[in-house]
Amino acid sequence: MIQRMTPTAVILGAVAILSAVVFVVIIWPNTTVDMTPSEIFRERTAEEAAGRKLYIANGCVYCHSQSIRAFDWGHGATRIAQAGDYVQDEPILLGSARTGVDLSQEGGEHPDDWHMAHFINPRWTRPNSIMPPFEHLGMENLRLLTRYIQSLGMQAADKRMQRQAFWKQASTKAYEAGIEANVRWLSETVPQGWRDIPTPYAASDYSLARGRMIYQGFCIGCHGPVGDGMGDAQPHIYPPPLNFTILKGRGISGGLIYYQVMNGITGTAMPYFKKELESQKIWDVGNFIAAYFIDELDANGPPRGIDAAYEP
Repeated sequence: MIQRMTPTAVILGAVAILSAVVFVVIIWPNTTVDMTPSEIFRERTAEEAAGRKLYIANGCVYCHSQSIRAFDWGHGATRIAQAGDYVQDEPILLGSARTGVDLSQEGGEHPDDWHMAHFINPRWTRPNSIMPPFEHLGMENLRLLTRYIQSLGMQAADKRMQRQAFWKQASTKAYEAGIEANVRWLSETVPQGWRDIPTPYAASDYSLARGRMIYQGFCIGCHGPVGDGMGDAQPHIYPPPLNFTILKGRGISGGLIYYQVMNGITGTAMPYFKKELESQKIWDVGNFIAAYFIDELDANGPPRGIDAAYEP
């Protein structure tokens, strides 16, 4: 029998294929996947739900995913996504691209003021960002969008937000007590062992040049071109970014700078960079800050350990 491609056959074939796809992709998963709420799940507040609508309307899902996979080790990758994380989501915003970072565990990674500055102009907090500015949405909408972002991670995010709030209060109290109290607090939050470690690499021309490049790519938007804390993000951040020039004569070691660049300062807009900058880059940017803004260097000074296998 000869099979002819009549219009009826084409239409029936297309309908059959579409039906099969809908069954396999939509109907079958909904009948077989366990959608019991996960251990971190909670209901969204009205403000968080309003922020989610803004997230969808402005196409954030096209650049940011919300799903950590078993082989992910990047930003926020501390918990593998589970079906029960998404029981309230309609539609589910898994995303398929990571032009920007994954946001599934973003809540509490930064305080609110960091997010507000970031939404107004992402280049202020991430100088090399390609994310567009969203200042045109207005401050109230940006506040709602921040509420949604800070909810990502649900109960786990709530714990991180509690930590941010606790240290925000402590950092604000220290800043408002004056320069001496603030510098003392910033030092005392670093373990003593780190405070006693000098930068193990000499402040060579190469180290300083590399440190300058890193500073311009990660730090300049908050701390400013001359390290005085007057970067473009400063009006939107409190406590304001640290003015490095006040540290001269206050016993700030390379190890202390390293520790705070690596781990950030919780409660302030200073983020951690331990997942983005390998060790030598952090030492190099510390050398640059110490040489050009603090005007004091302990690079390659005692106490010293064994030299690295490759050290210019």
